Amino acid sequence: MPISKIIARQLENASWIRRMFEEGTRLKRERGADAVFDFSLGNPDVEPPPAVVDALRRIVAGNRPGSHGYMPNPGYSEVREAVAKKLRRETGLDFTAEDVFMTVGSAGACNVILKSILDPGDEVIVLVPYFSEYQFYISNHGGCMVPAETDASFLPDVERIAAAITPRTRAIIVNTPNNPTGRVYPESVLRDLQAILARADQAITVISDEPYKSYVYDGQKQPEVASHIANTAICNSWSKSLGLPGERIGYLALSPQLEDVAGMRRACAFSNRILGFINAPAIWQWVMMETADETIDPAPYEHKRNVLCDALAGIGYDVRRPEGSFYIFLKTPIPDDIAFTRLLADEGVLAVPGAGFGRSGYIRLSLTIPLDRIEKSIGGFQRAFLSSLRQEI
Repeated sequence: MPISKIIARQLENASWIRRMFEEGTRLKRERGADAVFDFSLGNPDVEPPPAVVDALRRIVAGNRPGSHGYMPNPGYSEVREAVAKKLRRETGLDFTAEDVFMTVGSAGACNVILKSILDPGDEVIVLVPYFSEYQFYISNHGGCMVPAETDASFLPDVERIAAAITPRTRAIIVNTPNNPTGRVYPESVLRDLQAILARADQAITVISDEPYKSYVYDGQKQPEVASHIANTAICNSWSKSLGLPGERIGYLALSPQLEDVAGMRRACAFSNRILGFINAPAIWQWVMMETADETIDPAPYEHKRNVLCDALAGIGYDVRRPEGSFYIFLKTPIPDDIAFTRLLADEGVLAVPGAGFGRSGYIRLSLTIPLDRIEKSIGGFQRAFLSSLRQEI
């Protein structure tokens, strides 16, 4: 049976992240796990906080009647109110339970809002470099991705964004702290973006994808996107903040300032159902209600960032130290990032080419591997760097 032409095309451009993860599996079989240093996948290596595990045990053991049954499409009202309360405290906006939809991770939230706002041919602006799955989320719902380059320091360039807006623009995806660059967008950039969107001829929804919000370093804090941009839909999950990527639990929150928020609530509740998610996992909704304010301590990731960035700079790499997330977007010593990725792989070091994020000449490194593995990988980074210089000569 033939597969669809759309899927066939997408498979050709499938995620480099998964490709490198699979390459790592192969190399580990061939060379042994100790000889491979896998920086490809953002899979948290810190276990969930004890309070989360304790809440899970307690809720499962309690086995309240109906705890495994269907609930309203947006999720349990008590859980949604707990999330709304947290958002009220953080943003200063009057979020209610009706504005919150429990979803299958942040990816599920992104797909719910895109399904709710896009007609075939509508456009979504995505800032380059971007999380590679965004292009597929948008095309899932008939939309067209419109790339807008960031500036030399990977911050949004509002003039380029303004130039990318057309009558078909329905949304822009904002991801801060950013994957893959680790940039934290300051308030000034968010205010400038709000000014650009306020001048547009149509309402444009800012989809704020926030899974790395708790990973901010050097004493900084991530400004609240919804506090500065009126037409915001927040997509978030506990995958990163609680080390739960496999549990697929997150939420979509519609800003009370969103245009036609009542109509959008109805649309999102319906989309959550017809996309096949039906409901976010019931048990994990109850766990999140009790532990929504828990987070993993980001300090170990900040320390690993410092160790790796210092070592790479010492070798001679052009390093921009990330302000948040747990990624380093490293400039490659040769323009061909895919070729350099192969040089690293020859040394047992797995990275993701920047081409997979829309920006060639870079690689993405994930800090979600143990510190001792990072330290042992430095020799491979050095040998690949020297090999690339010899090739350039």
